[in-house]
Amino acid sequence: QVQLVESGGGLVQPGGSLRLSCAASGSIFSIYRMGWYRQAPGRQRELVAYITSDGTTDYADSVKGRFTISRGNAKNAVYLQMNSLKPEDTAVYLCNALGGDVYWGEGTLVTVSS
Repeated sequence: QVQLVESGGGLVQPGGSLRLSCAASGSIFSIYRMGWYRQAPGRQRELVAYITSDGTTDYADSVKGRFTISRGNAKNAVYLQMNSLKPEDTAVYLCNALGGDVYWGEGTLVTVSS
């Protein structure tokens, strides 16, 4: 089992920045990919970005050039640096890990509004 805990969400004005963090614990040796999804009210959950155990990254087209995913040295944490935030980035952001199973955090709310 893997436990994921997110932090760093909040209210930010358009054009601002936030950094999300996700800490993994438990059977982290099994994890080969970690990432972030988001879900806005009334919309389907969508992949935002992921990073694999060998450092490969990928991003949704809507966030390319604005968001950066990275991981901690111990590979038990993943971060999402979000710059140039837009109101349409408002959503609950959920940490995700793939290993022996699919694991999810409870999510952290990001609100982009003036």
